[in-house]
Amino acid sequence: MKLFAISLSFFIAIVSICVRAEEFGTAKEAEAMVQKAIAHIKSAGADSAYADFTAQKPDFIKNDIYVVVYSMGGKALAHGQNPKQVGKELIEFKDADGKEFIKERVELAKSKGKFWQDYKFTDPVTKKILPKSAYCEKVDDSIVCAGIYKR
Repeated sequence: MKLFAISLSFFIAIVSICVRAEEFGTAKEAEAMVQKAIAHIKSAGADSAYADFTAQKPDFIKNDIYVVVYSMGGKALAHGQNPKQVGKELIEFKDADGKEFIKERVELAKSKGKFWQDYKFTDPVTKKILPKSAYCEKVDDSIVCAGIYKR
């Protein structure tokens, strides 16, 4: 009986690890999500696309990857996990370490156009503050991003 309990515990632990690993997105998936979001902006128009991203349409959310869009002034135009941020000026918004990552994002968009950015943010799956990397691209006067949480 003890061997069965140990085997069962081991099996449950392995299944939990496998399921948890699938909840996290990859860098390749984040880049693909940004490309899909940009194509949607171009085909549907910005306002319609931003509404779709914020409404968490299934095409624009996968596990912990979702689309966010900011203006070049730091205003949230779409947010796939927190619709309360849409319309707010967040240029001075800070992460858990005090990093003004939206301000940095705007500067990177101006200087690079396409980039990866590291900061900390609350993971929608675990609800914990985790290191995050976001892939972003400047599109006209906006910045379209999707990020991955680091484990």
